[in-house]
Amino acid sequence: ESDTIRDDFNGDVIYTYTDSGKSSGFKANIPIDEYKKQYEPNKIIFSQIYNENANVNALNQFLIAENIIKTVNPEYGSITKLFTRNTDLVVLCDQKVVKVLASKDALFNADGSDQLLSSSAVLGQIIPFTGDFGCQNAESFTTDEYRMYFVDRARGAVIRLSADGATPISGYGMKDWFNDHLKNAKAIIGTFDSKKEEYNITIHEVNKFTDNKNMYTLSFNEDINGWSSFKSFMPESGFTL
Repeated sequence: ESDTIRDDFNGDVIYTYTDSGKSSGFKANIPIDEYKKQYEPNKIIFSQIYNENANVNALNQFLIAENIIKTVNPEYGSITKLFTRNTDLVVLCDQKVVKVLASKDALFNADGSDQLLSSSAVLGQIIPFTGDFGCQNAESFTTDEYRMYFVDRARGAVIRLSADGATPISGYGMKDWFNDHLKNAKAIIGTFDSKKEEYNITIHEVNKFTDNKNMYTLSFNEDINGWSSFKSFMPESGFTL
């Protein structure tokens, strides 16, 4: 900022300098006394656009004057995972999984069906998936085509999210086992073997009374729609080429 008349070099200034500084004037910036880091567990904040063809890279610009914040219902808990599927954004929260429409909104009919309408909004309406399941361990999340898998440790369930909503696949003969072992799990790693069509889940269980650690790896097979076997390996992570 300059207070020199016409901003000329060595020109007359509006406020003269004294031994103690400016005689009077104004502050170009207003300090915030309560400036501190804020934790927003239910908000999605996005930047300006990135367009490689037009040489536009505004990923470092967050203009608060524009609508750049999408708030998820706080009752769903904090956001643990974001995943882009087709043109929508899947948001996994502690207690719920929702879908955020991208560049469109939904107009709901009287029978509950929806019609998608084009919108200028970057993120549109938030639509919950069927089933009251969430995800507290983001490392358990993995995907295969239109199917997504994750673990709801709080409910002792392993979930498959597909076109028909959330299905607790842990109930296919393993409901009691998962209910017993997930409650003491400190880490739950999920991987998918697309060659065998299997969702592998590795559980790091720690006994809170003895501090003994147990590790289990077991597989859910899509061909038989059930849990096929326990495995001897304990992966740190995994993916399919």
